[in-house]
Amino acid sequence: MAQKNKLIGNSISMLVNRLTQGIATFVLTATIARTLGADALGQYLLAINYYFIFVNLASQGFKTLFTRELTRNPEIAPIYLVNGTLVQLVFGAIGYIAMAILVYILPYSDRTSFTCYLMGIMIIPFALSNITEAIFQAQEKMHLIAFSTVPIYVLRLLTIIWTLSLHYGLEYVVGILIVSESLILIIQWILLIPIVKPIWQIDLAFIWKAIETARTFFALEGMGIIASRIDLLILSLLGSEALVGIYGAIGQLLQPYDIVSSSLALAAFPSMSKAVIESKAKQQQVTEHVIEILLCISLPFLVGILFIGDRLLLFIYQNPDFNDRAIILHIISLSLITAAFSRPFNYLLIANGLEKLNLTEVVITTVLGGLTGIFLISQYKLMGAAFMSLAISFTNFSVMMFFVSTRLFHLRLLKIMYRPLLISFLMSLVFLLLEQINLNFLVTIGLASLFYTTIAGLLIPRKSGKISF
Repeated sequence: MAQKNKLIGNSISMLVNRLTQGIATFVLTATIARTLGADALGQYLLAINYYFIFVNLASQGFKTLFTRELTRNPEIAPIYLVNGTLVQLVFGAIGYIAMAILVYILPYSDRTSFTCYLMGIMIIPFALSNITEAIFQAQEKMHLIAFSTVPIYVLRLLTIIWTLSLHYGLEYVVGILIVSESLILIIQWILLIPIVKPIWQIDLAFIWKAIETARTFFALEGMGIIASRIDLLILSLLGSEALVGIYGAIGQLLQPYDIVSSSLALAAFPSMSKAVIESKAKQQQVTEHVIEILLCISLPFLVGILFIGDRLLLFIYQNPDFNDRAIILHIISLSLITAAFSRPFNYLLIANGLEKLNLTEVVITTVLGGLTGIFLISQYKLMGAAFMSLAISFTNFSVMMFFVSTRLFHLRLLKIMYRPLLISFLMSLVFLLLEQINLNFLVTIGLASLFYTTIAGLLIPRKSGKISF
């Protein structure tokens, strides 16, 4: 019972952390769009994308490795704390230098380049906090991660909103982000010291072994983050900062589904791992159950965007730059269909020890998506970026489906699609009715959510055989 309560507590802590971060990011994007305009938003989103790419290249592979090793050998945490911090400091500095050189070479304006240089400073404190968070995760003390991050995220958002209301520019926003990430690192060290006493000794053998072992994680994490950001990067080179701002802001509207779907897929991962030991039939049962639940969320969400996406854009951003941009949102939103399959497939392959297939998929998707994007964006700019996003999601889905079908099992699509399609059909009727009544936008959203909660509560499967979530 104690272990179960700890698991629940850790899951809630990570979910609260993810939700707070997601909501704060969404509100910050909307605030910058409203106060500074699409051009400044494009500079911010471009800078944050380069930051995410290089911080993941510099640190995420180590975090995955450290968490795994510390879970197996908790007694070596003092060694990992000191030597891991040194490794992350060195690789964080290398990551920042590499990012700065790349941005300098690329044909961005001086203001955009400066924003990227400034934002990149965050790579170092974020990379250093990866080792502290790896220890917290390995020791199943995820609540300490939430305790150190959630209040800072909220305080950071409020400070930025206040700063923008005083008509300060984007550089002040980035400065606040840097200070907040540094503050998170300091708080995590304060929380960690009573738990783990550092051993102030440099172990070169440990450092080289960690670097060598993390190579596979580097490749997987690195290619994954590039694949997820490549559309914005190509748009920034073949389009403009303003188009990056508009495209990135539109994509933010899909973040609620992204948060929910990634949390559900991650929660199902232990069941998938256990099913591997039992049988292919059990794996199929669990996977189909997860996909069905995700489709019951994604398809009605897509229906809502198709009906009220234009009003949602204007309500959130209140900026004329977003007029007549709903078609972009509609195209991007079609990827919600394939995402419901791709996320569970990703964890399914890992559960079966087939993570090299994940890496193969990422390479294929990145190369094909990049080549497609160069053609589409050069010809059609914002519309081309939207179709590129759709092409990437379809390629990701197709390759994953091929691997699962040839190496594991075939999905029973009719069984999976029945309830999601029924819920989506009923929600379409609801939106048609609300459209005829012509209510206030917030009232429309509230009533649609109420109807969906009722319909989904009756139809979304909670159990599939002995599998439940």
